Amino acid sequence: MSPAPPSGPAAPRVPLSVLDLSPVVSGRPPAAALRESVELARTAERLGYHRYWVAEHHSSPAVVSAPAVLLATVAAATTTLRVGAGGVMLPNHSPLQVAETFRALEALHPGRVDLGLGRAAGTDGRTALALRRSRQALGSEDFAEQYAELRGYVEGLPPGHPFAGITAMPTGVPLPPVWVLGSSDHGARVAAALGTGYAYAGHLGTLDPQVPLRAYREAFVPSPARAEPHAVLAVAAVVAADAGRAADLAHAATLATVRRRLGAAAPLPSPQEAAAHRWTLAERTTAGRLGEHLLAGTAEDVAGRLARLARRAGADELLVVTPVHDPAERAASYALLAGAWPGALAAAA
Repeated sequence: MSPAPPSGPAAPRVPLSVLDLSPVVSGRPPAAALRESVELARTAERLGYHRYWVAEHHSSPAVVSAPAVLLATVAAATTTLRVGAGGVMLPNHSPLQVAETFRALEALHPGRVDLGLGRAAGTDGRTALALRRSRQALGSEDFAEQYAELRGYVEGLPPGHPFAGITAMPTGVPLPPVWVLGSSDHGARVAAALGTGYAYAGHLGTLDPQVPLRAYREAFVPSPARAEPHAVLAVAAVVAADAGRAADLAHAATLATVRRRLGAAAPLPSPQEAAAHRWTLAERTTAGRLGEHLLAGTAEDVAGRLARLARRAGADELLVVTPVHDPAERAASYALLAGAWPGALAAAA
């Protein structure tokens, strides 16, 4: 099974990729999430998915996050799959450290590494302070300067810069392709101004994806690193052999999302646990405000809806996150979607 569309000069081309948040699930230790992510990456490669991205989060009982370590492990466990960060929260790190890490990954796995950069902390304020070590750093809005510094450690910083002459090793290796991540149209404008790729977190954001993707394309300024815009749309989707099972899986995922938004993040519940849960008024109200945050159904149904969404939003690629408790069912969801994707693209064209 493969998500590649049918061949031919007029065939549409919108690759499917995987966004893996390494979810902690009820009943299993958090460390299992990392091992399951490596297995999912192997599965995604066999199914023909284009990229496999991991995210950065901190001090959460719901997800495990170690992007550089996980990416290195996944890249070593696969051979053709592109692997990347979706993303590294740049304000949490030294630009030099990020440049060194991703230059090293590119040297070890040439042509297979992506660098997605986020502008937020990926955590609560107290944990962000522990990461950044100063309240002044918490309040700074200097992403563009940090990005320029990161590139400068590879391409050379201008004379007079306080860090001119410092180089991210190993030399002779390019910085991997860069995407700026965002869940609002502000991130779209930042990506456009910097001339990077753009990835909209549609599984988190509340905007119609058309809005930020159009803003990005209209304002895009070509850069030495990227001549043309490239917009990735992240979506949440759950696929099962029958609609009833998909609805059960989606119900559990919705409960996890509601808990996170209410500040009570917890391991992803099983469908059985979610079915037995007695929802509070606050939980029901929050769930009612989520809108269509997750697409669930049979393969043909979900693939068709995703293909139409990609076409309407103008996405060059879809990045699919599938929050499912059982790793075997999660892998099956990706397999079913991949199998239905070529036909869905052709129908939406």
